[in-house]
Amino acid sequence: MYRRLVGANMRGQMQYRVAFLLDLVGTGIGTAAAFGTLALILQRFENIAGWTLAEIALLYGLVETAFGLMDMIFSGFDPGTFGQQVRRGTFDQMLLRPLGLTLQVFGSDFALRRLARIFQGAAVLGYALIAAGIRWTLLKVLFIPVVLASLVCFFGALFIVGATITFWTVESIEVVNIFTYGGVEMMSYPMEVYHPWLRRFFTFIIPGIFVNYYPALYLLDRPDPLHMPAFAPLLAPVVGGGMLLAALAFWNFGIRYYQSTGT
Repeated sequence: MYRRLVGANMRGQMQYRVAFLLDLVGTGIGTAAAFGTLALILQRFENIAGWTLAEIALLYGLVETAFGLMDMIFSGFDPGTFGQQVRRGTFDQMLLRPLGLTLQVFGSDFALRRLARIFQGAAVLGYALIAAGIRWTLLKVLFIPVVLASLVCFFGALFIVGATITFWTVESIEVVNIFTYGGVEMMSYPMEVYHPWLRRFFTFIIPGIFVNYYPALYLLDRPDPLHMPAFAPLLAPVVGGGMLLAALAFWNFGIRYYQSTGT
């Protein structure tokens, strides 16, 4: 059923192929410009907190690739567009259908335009894996898809939480974007460059540090300047999967107490 819903959505997006291609190109140019700016800065200063361009490219490539995948798969839960469904009453239509509500939201949007961001992130990640001087082992090779999946679950959980909050606020709240789109920007750089209170927040409140920064330390064999336990890099799937399960529990709680806007 999910495959059928997504297939119908994709066919709808491809009805206007020129518009789709222009959207794809525009997204690709925007994301490529962001890394190009970073590369120019590092060409001048050579490193940030001891991290070279190739090493920061690993952080950037992991988080950009994963966020692009998440934004494509979880786009039905995007708080900005989901809030419009709640306000207009289209979410109420889903409640009347004899089909799982979560499945319907997952299948309501599958943003193919995010492919440009995925390809650009994957290209930067490929460059980093070659240029960063990683000493490869079988465990490291197997660890990379685990990290990407953990990041997808992490950001997907934030989308689901943001969508659930609109049951009460109707409009999406900007603070959610601080942790989603803002989190992508923050996690693209080494955590030691940030103020201690910000590091503590993204360690103990929203533990994004464990799904990108510590896996990168492990892949690069860099020492941990924050002195966390040695098993910190292995927490990526625990954090990503745990946050997704908690977000789905919050989503189900929100559905039980959902009240229509009356539109």
